[in-house]
Amino acid sequence: MSAIAFVWDNYGPMHVDRCQAVASGRAEPVIGIEFFSKSSVYDWKTESGAAFEKVTLFSGGGWKDTGAWAMAKGIVSVCRARDARHVFLCHYEQPGIFLAAILLRLLGRRVFAMGCSKFDDQPRKAWREALKSLFFLPYHGAISSGIRSADYMRFLGIPAGMVATEYNTLSIERIRRLSGKAVAPEGTAFAERHFTIIARLVPKKNLFMALDAYAHYRERTAQPRPLHICGSGPLEADLRTRIAELGLQELVILRGFIQTAEISSVLGDTLAMLLPSIEEQFGNVVIEAQAMGVPVILSDNCGARDRLIRGGVNGFIIEPDNPEGLAYFMALLDGDETLWRRFAEAAAARSVRGDVANFLGAVSALMN
Repeated sequence: MSAIAFVWDNYGPMHVDRCQAVASGRAEPVIGIEFFSKSSVYDWKTESGAAFEKVTLFSGGGWKDTGAWAMAKGIVSVCRARDARHVFLCHYEQPGIFLAAILLRLLGRRVFAMGCSKFDDQPRKAWREALKSLFFLPYHGAISSGIRSADYMRFLGIPAGMVATEYNTLSIERIRRLSGKAVAPEGTAFAERHFTIIARLVPKKNLFMALDAYAHYRERTAQPRPLHICGSGPLEADLRTRIAELGLQELVILRGFIQTAEISSVLGDTLAMLLPSIEEQFGNVVIEAQAMGVPVILSDNCGARDRLIRGGVNGFIIEPDNPEGLAYFMALLDGDETLWRRFAEAAAARSVRGDVANFLGAVSALMN
């Protein structure tokens, strides 16, 4: 029987979730192909799953250290050896991926792109978008995330009927199991919950604005809840300096990078998660938060808001340059348990939209 192959640079928990879902929901064998044994972006532990076979092409290195031909040859060799007739590829912009997509199509395979970029992620230039559309020519279709991402895939040349959703998905069951805590509004008491940010400490996450918003929130509140920031990155020293300048050392806790199980546990104690990013293709942490029934306050730049967040129902949507607005919504949820419980119930109910069952559905829609 022919196989299905999924290609990512490195396999973290989210990639395993998706392959496991497809392997469990379809008859074909599933092959997971990763380029590198370690992620160049995240400090997660690379993972495998019992339901699919994972192949690592290179033990180390990164995009700049590995030639395009070596990448393409590695992908094609695995797909031919495992008789993968349907191949789903991420990182379309990499020359090695582009070359692999062309070769696989010439060999009679059906190739599909995976991604969550949106037109509004950054300023666009016509010549660059025209060039980018050439990279999509080998693909039969694509899996995207949400309304804006699907529109962007169509803009780049994928036929409307061959763009499926949802790409950004996680196992809701896994997150809840790892947490070991009840889904909100049950579990940790309302009064004992804190605010949480889960993000890399990089400029696009807009963390200095979040600190300013927290300072405004503290001024509004007699007993402010702590803010836990989970993540690592180059801005850590500058963030510590800003926290000290605002006098927030006793209230803002930098926890560093934590693995998935601990993230799930932290979310089990969270009142609301904050994601005020300037640029955010999607935001998988929104799925993790909703899995635990946690309302989310996020910027309108985040792709996750398209399908997962309903303003005033299970979260709030803000502008990324509006710390006063973020502070207002923080104080609102902090001071009204009835409102928070209603939001938490709505967040948990909508979490099914981020479950890996939707990725399986997208794969099946493109294959059928």
